[in-house]
Parts: sequence; structure tokens; C-alpha cells
Amino acid sequence: MDRSQGKAVKITKEIFQVGGIQLTSSEDAAIYLINFDGHAALVDAGCGNAQDKLIANIRSCGINLEEIECILITHCHYDHTGGVKALHDLLKCQIVAHEWEAPFLEEGDNVVTAATWYGAKIQPFGVDLKISGGQAEINLGNRIIKAIHAPGHSPGSIVYLTESEGMKVLFAQDVHGPIHPDLRSNEEDYQRSLKLMLALEADILCEGHYGVYQGKKKVADFIKKFIVGIKRPL
Repeated sequence: MDRSQGKAVKITKEIFQVGGIQLTSSEDAAIYLINFDGHAALVDAGCGNAQDKLIANIRSCGINLEEIECILITHCHYDHTGGVKALHDLLKCQIVAHEWEAPFLEEGDNVVTAATWYGAKIQPFGVDLKISGGQAEINLGNRIIKAIHAPGHSPGSIVYLTESEGMKVLFAQDVHGPIHPDLRSNEEDYQRSLKLMLALEADILCEGHYGVYQGKKKVADFIKKFIVGIKRPL
């Protein structure tokens, strides 16, 4: 997948990467676009320092901005959420996050969101749909996206699972961690969540900083790198 020209990257005919280091700004985690027959969603929003590039990349996928119905937040950290407030003001779309992440975003907690790591301050914003419990379903058009609680890297980390072109696509933005006290991380939860992700047997993994992995073996091998006590793939 060529990201060198700063253009959206096609993953399937319905899923694109529209933001990230080489696509928008060097501080941004990956931003993904899901388009189910004109019903669209973004997965995370980056730091917000290159919104013009992000919008251009979205439009290059044939999406009108008014078709974006929601921003699906994987977790509260600034490289994933710093851009949410400005995007919401522009798009007027629904914001989705786990209920355990919502207070850090709504109160503008610069420590737990790691905004301080970037020398920045997060702009507080409201969360419209607060996911509770272990799993919920989000309707996008006539399709389903599953929101699955996967704590560890942060208390309310979520992975999103959907299908496209007959393949299971997993949006798990910070599979690699890190685990840090400022982030309210929990190593035991993290290890359980890694095993949960592995059990999902995704065909495609859309990660936050390490790119896109395609094929069940490549997805599994990447996740296994971070599981303690498991034999590492060769």
C-alpha cells in the first residue's frame, strides 16, 4: 500500500485509510474511513493539525462530508482524538466512545489523553453514544459494526469489527500498547484483550501506528508479538 503521495489508501472497496503519518500529519495515528453504500464513518481523528488534508483524502474516496454519520473513537489518546472537536463542528456527526473514556474527553484531561506528551491541550467535546459493557452493535446503513471493549492500553479502549468483501476487518488501533501509568493502563487487562483480538480471527487488521495487515496469519502473527508467554512467530 503506497502512502508516499499523501493520498487515501484503499484497503477494500468500502474501507480506506485517510489519515496517518504520511497521509496527514506526523503526529497522527491512523484514521480510517468506512463507506457502506453512502453511509460513512471515521475511525479516530488524529491530532487535528492537518484537517484540510484529511478532508481532501475523504473526498478523494468519493464521500460527501454530509454522508459521515459518526466518528468511532478507539480510545481517548490525543493522537487519535485531538482532531475530534474540530471535525465534529464541521461534520455535525455522532461521536462514539466507551463510557470509561468519555470523562477524559469531556473534561479535557491532558494527562490521561497524553496531550501533554505532544505539548498540546485537548479540546473537550461531548460523547453522544457511550458504549457500556463488553460489546455493542452500531448500525451504519444496513450493516453492523461491533464495538468490543478491549481495555489495557487505556481503561475504555474499544476495537471495532465489521465485514467487507466477505472478510472480517478489525480496527484495533494500539495493539502494541504502550502500558503507562499516566494512561491508566493495566497490563493484565492488556494481555486479556490481546488474546480476545487473536480469537476474533480477523482477515484484515487496521492498526494505529504499524499499518494494515492482510491475511489471517499476518494478523495473528502481529498480535502474538505482544502476548507474554506465547511463542513468537518466525
